[in-house]
Formats: sequence, structure tokens, C-alpha cells
Amino acid sequence: MNIKGIALQNEYHRYYPAGEVAAHIIGFADIDDKGQEGIELAYDEWLKGEPGRKQVIRDRYGRAVDDVKRISSSEPGKPIRLSMDKRLQYLTYRTLKAAVLKHNAVAGSAVVLDVDSGEILAIANQPSFNVNDRSQLRPGSTRNRAVTDVFEPGSTMKPLTVAAALESGRWRDFYKVETGPGYMQVMGNTIRDTHNYGDLDVAGVIMKSSNVGISKIALSLDAEQQWRMYQKLGFGTDTGSGFPGEAAGRLSDNALNNDFERATLSFGYGVSVTSLQLARAYAAIASGGYLKPVSFLNQENPPQGERIMSAETAAAVRKMMQRVVSLKGTGKQAKVANYSVAGKTGTVHKFTAGGYAEDRYLSIFTGMVPAEDPRLVMVVMIDEPRNGEYFGGEVSAPVFSKVMAGAMRLLDVPPDSVEAGRLVLDTRGKGADQPEAKVSRQLKPAADGENT
Repeated sequence: MNIKGIALQNEYHRYYPAGEVAAHIIGFADIDDKGQEGIELAYDEWLKGEPGRKQVIRDRYGRAVDDVKRISSSEPGKPIRLSMDKRLQYLTYRTLKAAVLKHNAVAGSAVVLDVDSGEILAIANQPSFNVNDRSQLRPGSTRNRAVTDVFEPGSTMKPLTVAAALESGRWRDFYKVETGPGYMQVMGNTIRDTHNYGDLDVAGVIMKSSNVGISKIALSLDAEQQWRMYQKLGFGTDTGSGFPGEAAGRLSDNALNNDFERATLSFGYGVSVTSLQLARAYAAIASGGYLKPVSFLNQENPPQGERIMSAETAAAVRKMMQRVVSLKGTGKQAKVANYSVAGKTGTVHKFTAGGYAEDRYLSIFTGMVPAEDPRLVMVVMIDEPRNGEYFGGEVSAPVFSKVMAGAMRLLDVPPDSVEAGRLVLDTRGKGADQPEAKVSRQLKPAADGENT
């Protein structure tokens, strides 16, 4: 009508059926239909298509009366099929949220990977947000913590160090390590265990989560052998998932010339990872030694990946990690009825501006099911639980157990054990997996329970 002050403007509004459950994966678009977060942002060009152009003849009122020629054809937006399994996503999100609320934690993240394809079947984070109600948006709530936030992995690094040792040819799973008297000096710094475990075989070092034992194993290797394994597992570089803001973590090569840093690296200090990186590294053990690309998109023809360790090494490490989930292991609450489970707990003192906090922790569990022929790998990280419990075996392992029990049923994975919890028993005493404090100077246990 050509009335001054009145105009037409296109605005777009999307509705996201999964709401807060998948908000960190899918992200959202703005009123101009431009992706702002998540997959919406990463694949904005692919999804939006291209408008066409043509030359026309207009009358004196500006109305098109004839087409002269087409300059360019319009291109509709292309579809994307995500790898996410909505059933597992709901289960993972619901279970993680319940755990964060139960333990009054600051935050949490969880990742479920398909071992064979490298597909990300579920990623959940807390806090989350309802993408359909933008009034809920708060600073930090839109961040996909499993991909963008880094942390020190603690004791979950120990099986990866053992993999380096087995690959070197210098160690076998039954070789003995003297851990007495329960501490050792490295370059003027003390590394401690919660107890004097005496002689342990390599599997026992994982079971007891001995800092002294794993440090001695690491220091017996060439520095390059140890560091190279961590690098081959993908630490220090992003996973290549293409997700916006993905962090690469940190793997310093200072350890190549510093024995104390090599020792602390062996039990997960001085290195930073994301939950997704840690899941990918464990998937290499689960897949028989192949490190595979991870993907948020459906993979019709999954790549085989790169072999980074022998199938024998991977199988041996999986068998050792089954002891962690035995009745006397620190991860016994990760058991899944009728399925064998391999995993590792971790309880890490949180690093703050003033150093390692004495009473603030990260609780971690990483595992795979079924242990003999893994189908899924899952990482659970709970940031700063504040209701008394803080060990990875107490806080994160039950999340793993509940999600994997549901996942085995949903994916119709046949049981591999009638009583998986009794596959491997430790009759030599209580396992321990205790957080360590003040890594830079004095490595001492904080309390009975777990050594990170």
C-alpha cells in the first residue's frame, strides 16, 4: 500500500521437539534462520540452501510482468541425519540430570559412543536449557561441555599408560611391580598411595589404582614411548568432529625431559581432555586397537580407523579393567546385570586459581559394555559433587550402570554373562582409587577410597 512507516519483514521460528534433552547437540537458529549454536551453526550453509536469481521486466508500479532470463536456480536446503539415538539421548540426559541434582553438583557431562562406527549416540550436559523458551538462556548454559570443556582425567589415564607399557614389549600383565612402602620420590617430589600394597602385578596396579605402581611402569619406558601413546590416542588435538568450539585439550611435550611430569601424566595430571576425547581414546581399546573418527552424523560406511595398538594389548587392558568393576573393585557400582563390564574410576582434585582445591572434586567413570566384545563406550564426568560423596565409583559409576543397562535392552545386545559381576574377583583385599592433591609438590591421598 506504500504507506510510510509500514513494512514487511520475514522472521523465522523453529520448534525443537526434543527441547532441552538435545539442545546442546542441535543448537538453535535466530529469527533470521541463521544457526547460532550446535549442529545448526556447524551446518548452517548446508541446511539453509541458496535463493535463486532471475531478470524480470517491471511496470511503473514495480510489479514483475515478464521473466527475461534465469540468472541462477534456487537450491533447497539439504537434510542432515544425525547419529544420535533419541532413545539413548533421553535416557542419558535423564540419568545425568538426576545424578547432578542428587549430588548437588555444579555441572556434568556424559558421552555414549558406538565402538564400531565412531558415531556419537548420545551427549548430555548439565546445566541445560529449553531451546523453545529463549527466556531461559543463561551464560554458559548453551555450552556443550562434553566437547568444549577440558579437565584432568586422573586415574582414567592409567589403563592408557598400561597400554603403552604392553606395546613397548617390556611389560606383561602378570609382571610384578614393587609399590612398597607406599610412596616414592621423583625429582624431589613425593608420589603416594593410600596404602602400602607391596608387590602388585600390572593388572593389580589398575585394580588398586596405585600411583606408585603406574609411575614406576611409566618411568621404566622410554619417554617417547609413553608420550607417543597418549598422542596416538588423540590427546592434545581435537577429535575432528566439526562441532563448533571443540577444545583440543593439552598434552605438553615437557614430560619428554622431566621424569616427575612423566610420572604425573601416567595417572592423569598435567594433561587435559574433553569427555569426547576420553571416550574416543577408550573406544580404541574397545575396538581392538583402532582409533576411529567420531561423528555427530550418521555413518553409512564407517571408516576402519588407524591401528594404534595391537589387538592383544587392547584385549589385555580390557581384561584388567574388568577387575575394577568386580565385587571388590572401586567401580563395582558400574555393574550391568548379565553383561561383563570393563571400566576405570577417577576422582580428581579440581584445579583452581590457587592450585588444587582440597575439597572440590571431579568424579569420573569411563567404561565399555560388553567387556569381551564391546558395543558401547561411555564417559561420565560430574563436576564438583557437594553432598558428601565424591568418588568416581560412588557418583559417576551408577550413572554408567543405569544408562548402559537401558542401552543394552534398547539396542537388543545379547547378554554375555549370567553374573557379570563375578567374572573376576580380587581376593587380596580392598581396592583403592583415591584423589591426589598438590601434584606440583606433594602427592598425597586425601582420604581412604580412591587414588586418582
